[in-house]
Amino acid sequence: MKEKETHFSVWKYLKQYKVALTVYILLSLLASAASIAITIFAANAVEYVTNKMWDWAMYALVAVLVMIAVQRFCWWELSILYYKTSAKFTLNLNSDLARQAFKLNSKTYTDHSTGTFVQRIVDDPSRLLENLSQVVDSLSDIITAVAVFVYVATLNLYLALLLVALLLSASVIEVIRSKVRRKNRALTKKAGDKVYSLTTEIVRSEKDIKSMGLEESLKQEAYNCYKEYQTINCKTEVSDTNKWCLRNFIVDFGTYAILILGIVFIRKELISLATYMIIYSNRSSLFSVVWGFGRMSDLFSEIKVSSQRMSELFDEVEFVTERFGTVEFDALQNAGGGSVKFDNVSYSYKQSEYKRDKQKRAQPQKLKIDKGENKIFENLSFEIKPNTTVAFVGKSGSGKSTILNLISKMSEVDGGQILINGININDLSKDALRSTISLVNQFPYIFDMTIRDNLLLVKKDATQEQLDKAIKDANLDEFVASLPKGLDTKVGESGIKLSGGQRQRLAIARALLRDSNIIIFDESTSSLDNFSQQEIKKSVDALKGKSTIVIVAHRLSTIKDVDHIFFLDQGKIVDEGTFEQLFERNKTFKALFLAENT
Repeated sequence: MKEKETHFSVWKYLKQYKVALTVYILLSLLASAASIAITIFAANAVEYVTNKMWDWAMYALVAVLVMIAVQRFCWWELSILYYKTSAKFTLNLNSDLARQAFKLNSKTYTDHSTGTFVQRIVDDPSRLLENLSQVVDSLSDIITAVAVFVYVATLNLYLALLLVALLLSASVIEVIRSKVRRKNRALTKKAGDKVYSLTTEIVRSEKDIKSMGLEESLKQEAYNCYKEYQTINCKTEVSDTNKWCLRNFIVDFGTYAILILGIVFIRKELISLATYMIIYSNRSSLFSVVWGFGRMSDLFSEIKVSSQRMSELFDEVEFVTERFGTVEFDALQNAGGGSVKFDNVSYSYKQSEYKRDKQKRAQPQKLKIDKGENKIFENLSFEIKPNTTVAFVGKSGSGKSTILNLISKMSEVDGGQILINGININDLSKDALRSTISLVNQFPYIFDMTIRDNLLLVKKDATQEQLDKAIKDANLDEFVASLPKGLDTKVGESGIKLSGGQRQRLAIARALLRDSNIIIFDESTSSLDNFSQQEIKKSVDALKGKSTIVIVAHRLSTIKDVDHIFFLDQGKIVDEGTFEQLFERNKTFKALFLAENT
């Protein structure tokens, strides 16, 4: 079922604050007008002093003081308004981007680095708003500079023509600089994604790095990654600096050439000393026009890059979302466990490459290019009956975990269909599918919260009795009881304060608390010692007959009591039956078990 496309627009967020934006622009214009008035009144004061008109000079300077007060008041209000509005704007944008990230399918996450998402969700919204505010500030500066330029130009036509020629020369260089910078900044952002991702991985895997002596290897990897980023960034800044210096040389050289020419004009009585002093005093602001436009070009470039990067999360080309239907389970279908049926299912793991060109908006369907694929299943069929406990076993790479990903719709079939309680999984709504299936991964993620909060994530209204039962069934009750704060103990990022087995059991407790009709265990006892493994096995056995249990396990001893075993080899079910049946008739299965237990 094709869902309606969602288009991202920065304006959709900005228009919610159009009153604040209007006030911000008006205050900026008022501050700009005050700056212009300060320049004019100060220039008049210079002229009055030169002509010994002392009273008028004092009046002009008092006017300057009034305008300074207005200007400072505007800047104060602008700062307060910016911080209050930016907090709300960024919050809304961060939240919506994170919500969109939740919708992306698992393959999208596999194909992209962590930094790709962190930059787009956290950094780009803040940068975008900051750059927008600086655009308004730059525009105010430009208006002020233009007004000063026009004022100076009216004092002498010849100097005005020279100033225009100088401005045009500097502007040409500025246009070239901005164009090159836009291209280079996009490359810098991409390299920055890799830096974010690698740094995050290094921080999160600190124990593995130390225990396996990977410091030197990762130091070189980090060096190469950071070097790539710094090389691209340096190239961008060097190119930018070269053009900046050339432009500034032309401006500075031309400015002082005009001042020298001004002295000639004074000697020939073509301009007055007061006029010369006004030009001298405002020589820097005269070329703020060029600098302002250059700055605005840079800002618009940054805004475009940030906006485009955020928009890509919604484009359904590189960042593809999950697809769900609208069918809900009725009470009868939702009762008494859940059935699972694979009907001639085919699946290939695809490695994708995304290329963007100038036609991407006109022809987005041409951006995705498959680099290759690896066939996992072809016409795979089997059925899991409600309230039974089944296991998938086989060598690594046989397709066990892929089956679990397909059942939970973390991956989607290429052909055939998967039925949950008789309904095609593609027709089920998101809530229907997610509420029916709980998945305990081999390496579950534990959030930087308390044990209680980690549990309440799956069931906000859980009672203390339900929490205690889930903890006990997951064999975590003694550990929790030993903690000074019990369930209210914080576990750290990724559950770093817990052992591997404790993290595993907390994840199992979460799944048990959720009380789904289908519970999937993907190597969920792999991190546990033999004692804990047996305790978890007892918990799983206690669920028999209450839910449909699907297990993937390397340790065949953990699945001796399941109702049915599917034995996989190279994406095919080569045998199935009870443990005793497979042990008796399947030599490979028997050999695997004996090798494990000798």
